[in-house]
Amino acid sequence: MGLYSTLFLTLLLITTACNGDKGNSTKSDGEKITLKMMHLWPDSNNSAQNKMVKEIIREFEEDNPNITIKTEVLENEQYKSKLKVLAASNDLPDIGFTWAAGFMDPYVRGNKFAAMDDLLQDELKGKFVAGTTEGYSFDGKTYALPVELNIVPVYYNKVIFSEFNLQPPQTLDDLKAIIRTLNNNGITPVTLGGKDGWPASFWYMYLADRIGGPDLMDKAVADQDFTDPSLLEAARQVQELVNLNTFIKGYNGLSNDEAKVQFMNGKSAMFVTGTWELPDFTTTTNIAQEFKVNIGYFKFPTVEGGKGNVDDWVGGPGTGLFVSKNSKHALEAKEFVSFFVQKWGEHSVVNAGVIPATKVDTAAIKLPQMFIDLLNELNKANKVTLYLDTQMKPVASTIHMNQIQALFGEAVTPEEFIKKQDDALKADK
Repeated sequence: MGLYSTLFLTLLLITTACNGDKGNSTKSDGEKITLKMMHLWPDSNNSAQNKMVKEIIREFEEDNPNITIKTEVLENEQYKSKLKVLAASNDLPDIGFTWAAGFMDPYVRGNKFAAMDDLLQDELKGKFVAGTTEGYSFDGKTYALPVELNIVPVYYNKVIFSEFNLQPPQTLDDLKAIIRTLNNNGITPVTLGGKDGWPASFWYMYLADRIGGPDLMDKAVADQDFTDPSLLEAARQVQELVNLNTFIKGYNGLSNDEAKVQFMNGKSAMFVTGTWELPDFTTTTNIAQEFKVNIGYFKFPTVEGGKGNVDDWVGGPGTGLFVSKNSKHALEAKEFVSFFVQKWGEHSVVNAGVIPATKVDTAAIKLPQMFIDLLNELNKANKVTLYLDTQMKPVASTIHMNQIQALFGEAVTPEEFIKKQDDALKADK
């Protein structure tokens, strides 16, 4: 779920966010300081992000002449490996990137990252989309700050919907009626890459949220207790959708990329996936405009009598910035993190096609309407629930992916699915 398309635009983003400049606290005649930073966007394959990092560093050094940011750039897997080695030898860089929840857990327990709550209570207060910092919080303290964010809409083909006089559904019953109509007319309702596990988990998570409310899954993982009746009802609803022939033939053998092709070729009416696909649906130059203008989105519908609402989203942050607990210049490192988060929020949408974790003022952005609409959805989100496979620790996460596939393949009953997931959470200390 960390796949991002690159979007190049020449427009400037005007926001009301402050620029994070705290030059008064680090005057040019102060002590000369070098801060070491590691990141994971090499120029070769992430040129837009790489360029953005360089520009933010340039602006910060210009505002703070006594501070130099020295960077080391590694590819994703190399980065993860080196981070482990450096943590083990107590030699982490002053500033680096981490992933949320389960990935962070050993670093936090090992006292490797500094708490960031002072920034959240000061200049970054109210800057983040609701729910995005929670994945970086442990025992009431926040140990990293996210820069990227994705949510999961239901994309749909407007031509297919129009052909059969269909409107985006407001309730799950509406969605089931749409599925029946499409099937009766020989149209595949939904494409799904069940082979990868996590795309199917989106469906389960939305059903659980809409039935049991926005705190249901967070509480289940935190309490290591997957026995809430709403979680079972969500599993039952999954299999009801399966039995309605909701999903493309052979979905449990398709990867997410293969499922995406089916949607982009007009062979399926709906596709539930993250906003990392949004550039391909709006602005990517080598994709036919005819396809792009025919794609819309809707929020996952509510369930009658359920506790969730349409402004609850499945999604979550990508990477977040940490400051090493052992940094000799923690104050300046935090100052840079604050500056970086805000500047990234200003530039990322138009320069890299990346949705930031901070709120964006879309009033002056000249982008496709669906892009702007989804940014606005983020700004008013009631809750963004972090992907279950990211929330869970490694063993329970693997079992979740396997059991989701089994649930969608009807290889387990809903009751068996709940028991195996509950056992996995309780065992994965």
